[in-house]
Amino acid sequence: MRALQLSAINQLAVVEVSDPLPAPGEALVTLRAAALNHRDVWIKQGQYAGLKFPCIPGSDGAGVVLAVGTGGDASWLGREVVINPSLDWGASEHAQGPKFSILGLPRDGTLAEKIAVPAGQLAPKPPHLTWEEAAALPLTGLTAYRAIFSRAQLKPGERILLTGIGGGAALGALQFAVAHGAEVWVTSSSSEKISRAVALGAAGGFDYTQAGWAAAAAQAPGHFDVIMDSAGGAGFEQLIELVAPGGRVVFFGATRGNPPGLPMRKVFWRQVSLLGTTMGSPADWRAMLEFVALHRLKPVVSDVFPLARSGEAFALMERGGQFGKIVVTM
Repeated sequence: MRALQLSAINQLAVVEVSDPLPAPGEALVTLRAAALNHRDVWIKQGQYAGLKFPCIPGSDGAGVVLAVGTGGDASWLGREVVINPSLDWGASEHAQGPKFSILGLPRDGTLAEKIAVPAGQLAPKPPHLTWEEAAALPLTGLTAYRAIFSRAQLKPGERILLTGIGGGAALGALQFAVAHGAEVWVTSSSSEKISRAVALGAAGGFDYTQAGWAAAAAQAPGHFDVIMDSAGGAGFEQLIELVAPGGRVVFFGATRGNPPGLPMRKVFWRQVSLLGTTMGSPADWRAMLEFVALHRLKPVVSDVFPLARSGEAFALMERGGQFGKIVVTM
């Protein structure tokens, strides 16, 4: 089969590799589409823990079950599925266990024509989604759902701020929050991305490169019940200024590094909750798929590339030119 293989840091190529064989309890899926995440870029650049070479990256995928391992559930054969990339979450809903991992490292991922995964990671493909949309859903959809619902407990009518709109998780959270009846605001350095977010249901947005944007946001629309962030860095302190008393700041990344300071007095005096999160449990996965089906939500697909042009897909993500998920078809 063909697969996108990372042989060393920044060394990607589409190569022929042996078909994977499903072990007992696993299923072999012929992939129709996969999608990129920032995690794949960090792996490519050598900035992710547990690197190994060669490896096949990719956490998101959708396809058709071709075979099952010994003793496997034959009812999966021929079914259209999406793959849950959150492996071995563990027994607790509160946090992942010590065996937790994400599909695509260390286990070979979805940027290939076939993949073998534990059958418990499969779910029926939502019938209202195309292959490209289904492939765009898993990792960022699960991350966004857990962040705003399981962790931040977003309620209808609350005001939420989503930073850095344009990536898959932020856009997923936008769609989820709008469907839930929340008032959604966004930030971006791009006026075009803010306008596109408004077209998806956001009430408005702020250019975080403009001086005084946070003070203006605090005046109108006012403070936020929930803020979701994945950047961290120096801008994180401004988010503390923007959260309402008793509000929640939920975050799942630190692309700009650790905040240089944390105004602890403001955090405790205003009863602010800081909530770390990552990916999601099997219960989060099931609830996310039910929510998507109920509201007939469709992930935003930015661009689609064939597997042979995967290098162009990575280049687009590395320069931040996408609005939504970047999808690779097989």
